Formats: sequence, C-alpha cells, structure tokens
Amino acid sequence: MILASKSPRRFELLKQLGLDFEVIPSKIEEDIIPGESPKEHVIRLADTKALDVGNQYPDDWVIGADTIVYVDGVILGKPTNRKEAIKMLRMISGKEHRVLTGISVRHYKKEKGECEAVETAVKVKTLSPIEMEWYVNTGEPFDKAGGYGIQGIGSFMIESINGSYTNVVGLPLCELVEMLVRLKALAIADFKLQILD
Repeated sequence: MILASKSPRRFELLKQLGLDFEVIPSKIEEDIIPGESPKEHVIRLADTKALDVGNQYPDDWVIGADTIVYVDGVILGKPTNRKEAIKMLRMISGKEHRVLTGISVRHYKKEKGECEAVETAVKVKTLSPIEMEWYVNTGEPFDKAGGYGIQGIGSFMIESINGSYTNVVGLPLCELVEMLVRLKALAIADFKLQILD
C-alpha cells in the first residue's frame, strides 16, 4: 500500500491504524479550476494524486487525499506568508467553516478504485488580534489548509466540531477503512504485528 502524500499528519494517522505502507508523494499541481465546487475540487485532486502514483506502481493500492478549508464560499489553501496567515485567521474567526477532504483509493492493474469527499463543520472562537499574532508567531499555520492545525497549538481556537475529527487533521480514517474494506484492499498481511506486554 502507498500513501501518495508527503503530509506528516496523514502519515501519522495511517500509522495509527497499524498498516504497512510506503510514502511516495504525487508531484501534481494543486490548482483551482474556476467554477469547480469545493467537493469537486478535493475529489479531483485526491484522485489525480492516486492515479499519478498508481501509474508508476501499478501492482499496489494507492491512497490519494486532498484537504481544503472553505468559508463564505472561499477556498482557503495553505498560507505562504504572515500576511496571508493573519488574513485566513480573520476569515475563520468567530465563524463556522467547513473542512473537506477528498480521498481516493486506486489499484491501476486491477482497474479498481473509489473516491469520496468527507465534510466536517468546525466553529472557531472569536480571535483577538493578540491571539492571531501570537499563533502566527508559532509558525504552525504555514503548512496547513486554512492556516491552523486542530491537532496542535491551533486547538485553543476550536469551540466545536461536527463530524470527523481525523478529517480535519487531513485523513478521514473511518471512511478510508470502509473504502479499503469495500475494495477488498485490506489483508491481514497489510497490518504490522504489535506485541503487547
């Protein structure tokens, strides 16, 4: 099994399942197509990533994923600088936003696969300018969609969550495992044995 992502958070989530997998990131561009809905966007990118890596490794199951945050109809990617990070925090401050992750599981040679999008509603408290500045100074926002990490320091701003927590981190494990089972992509050999004392 291959994870077509360089995200350390997806790696950690998949590792939690005890799965034996390799990380081979896709090199596709994460572009936005005008007129594309957030759901279409994440499914297209997740599937393109899985197919890109699956084409190179046709005998393996490949997992592709893409996560976005959107609020007021605007897709928020990863901030590239301090100004963008503050702007994103202002946009989500005091509001509910949506986190969407597209997941795709593909096997090139078997011509089998599935895609779906998982959505979670997240409510952020009203952030003061001091809290925003402090949070950006931690450096955490810069490699995360929407400019925050729910599993890290950014947890301080989360008032409530409705839906999958692991989806907000970057990989909805419940839906992913259901997909792997439906596709018959899991076998006992896929799990690392852990000896418990």
